[in-house]
Amino acid sequence: MGGMSVRTQTSEQPAESVHRAGFACFVGRPNAGKSTLTNALVGQKVAITSNRPQTTRHTVRGIVHRPDAQLILVDTPGLHKPRTLLGERLNDVVRTTWAEVDVIGFCLPADQKLGPGDRFIAKELAGIKKTPKVAIVTKTDLVDPKTLAEQLIAIDQLGKELGIEWAEIVPVSAVGDKQVDLLADLLIPMLPEGPALYPEGDLTDEPEQVMVAELIREAALEGVRDELPHSIAVVVEEMLPREDRPADRPLLDIHANVYIERPSQKGIIIGPKGKRLKEVGIKSRKHIEALLGTPVFLDLHVKVAKDWQRDPRQLRKLGF
Repeated sequence: MGGMSVRTQTSEQPAESVHRAGFACFVGRPNAGKSTLTNALVGQKVAITSNRPQTTRHTVRGIVHRPDAQLILVDTPGLHKPRTLLGERLNDVVRTTWAEVDVIGFCLPADQKLGPGDRFIAKELAGIKKTPKVAIVTKTDLVDPKTLAEQLIAIDQLGKELGIEWAEIVPVSAVGDKQVDLLADLLIPMLPEGPALYPEGDLTDEPEQVMVAELIREAALEGVRDELPHSIAVVVEEMLPREDRPADRPLLDIHANVYIERPSQKGIIIGPKGKRLKEVGIKSRKHIEALLGTPVFLDLHVKVAKDWQRDPRQLRKLGF
């Protein structure tokens, strides 16, 4: 493992270009800009973004296709101090993922001083010896050069303090599209040589059902996050093309259940006279149609799964 590969070439003939393919994951506390960065690199909305921690529960991979490389981005759930069974399970998933990827990008927003949350993650990272780590300073469009310089120095210090050897420290702005390509250029040489692992057209290998569930969940959380931080899980029960439709007018039937933990939350999700749930349906249907490129009939039901975050059987059923 590890080590530098040295390539020699004679002046007459260029070295055969080596193709690399491998996995990277971005870590960082909530709102560190991980999903936005993934979307900027891939050039399309893949990971769901949300201004609330722990909404990216599934390993959504975005794929950056280059002629000489394929960089597969694995979106690990946020690492946090576990309070529930779900939390512990997430943390296990995170550590396993970190040990399996080829490079880890640690996202630190330029506009916030390093805090205990960053330190907690950095300490965990320090324990993973083999995987190269790149510190990525995100949201650089929000600060002046002096603040940015101070942040770069602070990150360098943090590495020294914890014994992390940063392979690179890179400032980026996904929103301003600054240095995003450069970041890909820096990550790619850290990947192993090998053929592409996914077909050219793929942007994510998440089964469509999971992505559809995430879009519904995102729409359902909009506007009620304070009341239901993350006690919502969405399960797509089935996705079937409607029979006897002409080929040029297909319709996809999607039946999905929105699970909440307590009966009292039902009213919040459904809203007065069902108005809210209807809006959730309209909104998520638009996104789903854009994602799948086909008209959709969406049938949504709200169900109570008592305390699902603490119940191993429910967690399994809900796909965690």
